[in-house]
Amino acid sequence: MTLVRWDPFRDLLNLHQRLTAPLTGASDAFGAWIPPVDIFEKGDDLVIRAEVPGLSRKDIDIRVEDNRLVIQGERTREAEFDEEHAYRLERSFGAFTRSFLLPKTVDAGRIGASYRDGVLEVRLPKTEVAKPRKVEIAAS
Repeated sequence: MTLVRWDPFRDLLNLHQRLTAPLTGASDAFGAWIPPVDIFEKGDDLVIRAEVPGLSRKDIDIRVEDNRLVIQGERTREAEFDEEHAYRLERSFGAFTRSFLLPKTVDAGRIGASYRDGVLEVRLPKTEVAKPRKVEIAAS
C-alpha cells in the first residue's frame, strides 16, 4: 500500500478551481485563472493594475457596460512541447473575465488604459464634482 501525504490546501485549491471554472468559461477546471489586481487612488484617478503576463495588447478587451468596467482576455498554451513529455505544468491558461462596479465619482468617458511588461493599467479619472477643492475663508 502506498502512503500519500494529505495536503488540505491542495484539496481547497482543487475545489476552488472546480467552482470557478463555470464562471470563467474555461473548458476544464485546471485551465481557469483570474489575474490578480491592485486598485488604488493616484492623484485625481482611480487606478486598476492587473497582472496579465504572456498576453499581448490585442488579447485583452476592456469595455464599460451597465456602469461596470469589464476586462476580458485569454492566455493560450504554447504548442512547443508535447504534454506527455512534460515534467511539471503549473501555469494556468484559458479565458478570464474581471468585472468592477464603477463608482459614481468616475468619468466613464475618459477612462484610459496602458500595457507594459505584462501589467495592464486602467486609469479611471474622477469627475470634476468629485475632485476635492480648497475653500477659501473670506475675511469679515
